[in-house]
Amino acid sequence: MEDSTPMTRLAVKAATWVALWTALWLSAAPAWAAAADWRAEWPATDFTKRMVDLSEIRSGGPPRDGIPAIDDPQFAPVAEASDLTPSEPVIALSIEGDTRAYPLRILTWHEIVNDTVGGVPVAVTYCPLCNAAIAFERQANGRVLDFGTTGKLRHSDLVMYDRQTQSWWQQYTGTAIVGELAGLELKMLPVRIEAFERFLRRYPDGRVLVPSNPSLRPYGANPYVGYDGTRVPFLYDGSFPEGIPPMAYVVAVGDEAWSLGLLRKKGQIEAGDLQLTWEPGQNSALDAQFISQGHDIGNVTVRRRGVSGPADVPHHVTFAFVFHAFQPDGQLHIE
Repeated sequence: MEDSTPMTRLAVKAATWVALWTALWLSAAPAWAAAADWRAEWPATDFTKRMVDLSEIRSGGPPRDGIPAIDDPQFAPVAEASDLTPSEPVIALSIEGDTRAYPLRILTWHEIVNDTVGGVPVAVTYCPLCNAAIAFERQANGRVLDFGTTGKLRHSDLVMYDRQTQSWWQQYTGTAIVGELAGLELKMLPVRIEAFERFLRRYPDGRVLVPSNPSLRPYGANPYVGYDGTRVPFLYDGSFPEGIPPMAYVVAVGDEAWSLGLLRKKGQIEAGDLQLTWEPGQNSALDAQFISQGHDIGNVTVRRRGVSGPADVPHHVTFAFVFHAFQPDGQLHIE
């Protein structure tokens, strides 16, 4: 059972109202208002090199590293993960037999984990406003990068930065959009957002991320209460897709996506060599006061058939407005 002490309840309510009022205040401010100050805030960032118009980037509220990345992740055997309930969502990543689960109860409060898995330097990331859970190889131009949060958003999506060059990176695409490394793209790794019990069944010898300081945040609480039930996204200025609510969940692979409602109805969709499946039993991280009490959005897998058998492929379980923003000419299957 979740901790329901008065202090925890107060922390949850405070975090929820801070997130709400920050979003409302910033949504009324011009998107370009802070751009002139960014050069002073980021003296090492080369703003002459950019792939997007700076007017598309806006403050998300917190300052640089105000949402602190995890740089020294601590893990425990899955059998010892007593805080996690069976249906709570985790990001599952496996490289060369090294298998780890990153619970959204932790990533919600940190958004980035700089880690090394199977000898590969990786960044495991989660943007709550887009429900985008993505892992990258954190290497570019022959160097290993460490990532932090800029406190900025573009299309309501997390803008990261690397500490080596202070270039800014779009989390949803893994592309450097501003700075010395502008135009470079990180390699996405296949991960699953799945219920903890499914990860435990697949990888009984796996490890799970645990807080290095459990009292640092109210882990397990959701500071975005009711977000995936809203009609419109926070801090988003772009157009909306046609024929589907902007906050409807979709499953995106490249420039093609399927509504989660459609996949849920069918259970399985075949698209060329892709196979998408849906099964119940995973809490939404963006619904109830505690993640373990969120409504069931189910478990999605996306695999591609190959000569060696089916293999997981990078994909997004995100919102319709996010897919539309980053793939405006993409194909979205609704029915």
